[in-house]
Amino acid sequence: MPGVDVCVVGAGPVGLTLAIALRRLGLDVRVVDRAPAAKHEARALVVWPRAAEALEALGVAGTLARHGVELGEVTIHAGGRRLGALSTGWHRSAHSRPLNIEQHDIERLLCAELARLGTEVEWDSEVTDVKVHDDRAEFTVGRPGGSAESATAAWIVGCDGTGSVVRDRLGIPFRGRRRTGLQVVQGNAHADWPYGRHPGHGHIFLAPRRSLLVFPLPGGGFRFFCFRDDPDPTLTGPPTLGELRDLVADTARLPRLRLTPTDPPWLNRARFGDRVAARLRLGRGLLAGDAAHAWAPVGGHGMNVGMLGAHNLAWKLAAVHRGEADVRLLDTYDTEQRALAVRYIREMRCNFMELPLPPLGHHVFSATVPLALALRGFQRRLDWQLSDLGRHHRPSALSWQRAPAGLGRGRGPRAGDRMPDALVSTGHPGTGPVRLHTLLRYDTWTLLLLAGGPGGPGGGAVPESVHQSVREAVLERCARGPVPVRVLSVTPADAAEARLLGRPGELRLVRPDGHVGLVAPAGRTADLDAYLTALGPAPAPMSPSVSAE
Repeated sequence: MPGVDVCVVGAGPVGLTLAIALRRLGLDVRVVDRAPAAKHEARALVVWPRAAEALEALGVAGTLARHGVELGEVTIHAGGRRLGALSTGWHRSAHSRPLNIEQHDIERLLCAELARLGTEVEWDSEVTDVKVHDDRAEFTVGRPGGSAESATAAWIVGCDGTGSVVRDRLGIPFRGRRRTGLQVVQGNAHADWPYGRHPGHGHIFLAPRRSLLVFPLPGGGFRFFCFRDDPDPTLTGPPTLGELRDLVADTARLPRLRLTPTDPPWLNRARFGDRVAARLRLGRGLLAGDAAHAWAPVGGHGMNVGMLGAHNLAWKLAAVHRGEADVRLLDTYDTEQRALAVRYIREMRCNFMELPLPPLGHHVFSATVPLALALRGFQRRLDWQLSDLGRHHRPSALSWQRAPAGLGRGRGPRAGDRMPDALVSTGHPGTGPVRLHTLLRYDTWTLLLLAGGPGGPGGGAVPESVHQSVREAVLERCARGPVPVRVLSVTPADAAEARLLGRPGELRLVRPDGHVGLVAPAGRTADLDAYLTALGPAPAPMSPSVSAE
């Protein structure tokens, strides 16, 4: 018999997020990492809103927020002049602004939460071999001094980075290529410069063949992050503080700039490739984080995409392990997460705010920035993209659109979309409107019915007698499993909130990770029955999505 339910290989942010999620779902988890102790390198810096929502569902977002600083505005500069400012927080979420917090602090806080849940990270433990069988995964753990342990788990998940041993032993190709002509020079430092230090305020400086991002650190000082061309690929070591200072001074046109190192000091030079594993699951072996996908840190979303993948994977793995769902549910993790990674790689290749441009391209782009930033619609769209709140799984086999998608405002989320965090009332005496996300739970599906309240486009409020009969019908169907489903009746707080949630004559089945699985007319419980049947361990084939772009 397997020794534990799941072995997570790698104690970075993704592995720790996955382990916490699995523990909260009641699985026995083992976490091993080849490092001798928790890391102290700065590395990733930003937690974007959608990843923060995922961490909130796991009970750790508040802890991270207390140790970070929200980024509210970023000023754009070029040629020594101010082009405009980009503001954040345009969209409805309890975490509407990005959070600046260094990766080593994230890992420290997540390790503490995992320990509170009863699992300690096993440091100095390197997985050297992996074999998967129909009923278990076998792996070998190397120890200091040359000792080795043979162990088993029902499942093994490689969160062990771009050089993943798990991926290599499973024989999964890591497809892609190196990104040429681009290097990232970065470091943490205190700056004596005319822009001061304002918590929540960052800067981007644009120049030919380079782009410099500067964000305040929670503990003081700044992270200087420069994308630049690669005139000398033989330079592989970290930059000196002098090299970083000259690069920042030249890009920002600050000849008298002085930088002093933070404590502890951190300087880094990196080059990257864009790669995605050919598959994220082989039997009882799975991949997540950088072991599954990696790209140049344009946009700063690599850690966030990995965390969202862990959030996607844990509830599916728990459902399959407990026999509630067919193993094909894990294949939807593979397709959804790989599609998400591929979209990021494609989009980040067009991120001209951060990618270094040649002189002519820089001149043209800099001329358009003030015009774009002056448009409210542009600010909203850019914030929507950066926040990841609009990321969806519409093409997934788990996304069934059985009601017309409709056009314009008021159609509500489609199958595969993130469920909006609208203000709703539950009808309990003495309670006011609450955020919908506080009512969703990670350990169960939620069948959402809109009861009473203001109507949206395409129809008014559902009469109470009709709503009650529908509620009774879906309660009866949900009680027969196979996965746990709770029925939640809510009333939108006002007409604006109703437009976020969609037509009152529809039901929406929300996945544990907050994405909509099924949209169907409220009276057609046969659609709900078919969806739940397809989830279960019976061999009924998954329905393809009918949601068109």
